[in-house]
Amino acid sequence: MSVTGKTAVITGSNSGIGLGIARELARAGVNVVLNSFTDREEDHALAAGIAEEFGVEARYIQADMSKGEECRALIEKAGTCDILVNNAGIQHVAPIDEFPEDKWNAIIAINLSSAFHTTAAALPKMRAAGWGRVVNIASAHGLTASPYKSAYVAAKHGIVGMTKTVALETAEEPITCNAICPGYVLTPLVEAQIPDTMEKYNMGREEVIKKVMLERQPSREFATVEQLGGTVNFLCSDAAQQITGTTISVDGGWTAL
Repeated sequence: MSVTGKTAVITGSNSGIGLGIARELARAGVNVVLNSFTDREEDHALAAGIAEEFGVEARYIQADMSKGEECRALIEKAGTCDILVNNAGIQHVAPIDEFPEDKWNAIIAINLSSAFHTTAAALPKMRAAGWGRVVNIASAHGLTASPYKSAYVAAKHGIVGMTKTVALETAEEPITCNAICPGYVLTPLVEAQIPDTMEKYNMGREEVIKKVMLERQPSREFATVEQLGGTVNFLCSDAAQQITGTTISVDGGWTAL
């Protein structure tokens, strides 16, 4: 079955990984719904640009992923949701005994609870259409841990667990649910951190990338948003129809250590 003409909703997709996934889905002929918590002219222009470049339908729908009712409203406003990519996420780093309660609550809400709400709203639409794909963007931190990232690690482990549950609940239907677990991905946000890190360690760009930023990534190379988008496209293909309830690591060998 071709994905051409299917509709994908990608949360947190006006930049970085989410936008990269949206572009690769559009390249494959999928209509896309972009999302973030802002409602700016440039957000809607992103969707218009994708529509023009790839010849698909593309819309931007504002929704705050920290609010369950807005998560569910996003799916309803989209109308159709054949492919759901739960990507929205934030980060905060601090020792657990100093971790601000509001940051913990926000990370759990946006990185984990939002996927519960969107999936619950999308599954009836997928069942009515007779086909569906749920792809959760977890992290290498959904399979392992790092210090000072208690909320993020907890949320991403939760995403992996929820992925398995949804897969079991839909196992006898033409719906799959999987999680992608990226390591470090070269996004504009990460790119912006490189100069400061170079200055801090008094290293050149390549040295600071390989020895500091990618210390835990054995390939010593960033994953790209295009690679993640390609992985999503694969999970939506006929070749992946028996792949459900699992994780696919795109982490340069991080979780092999």
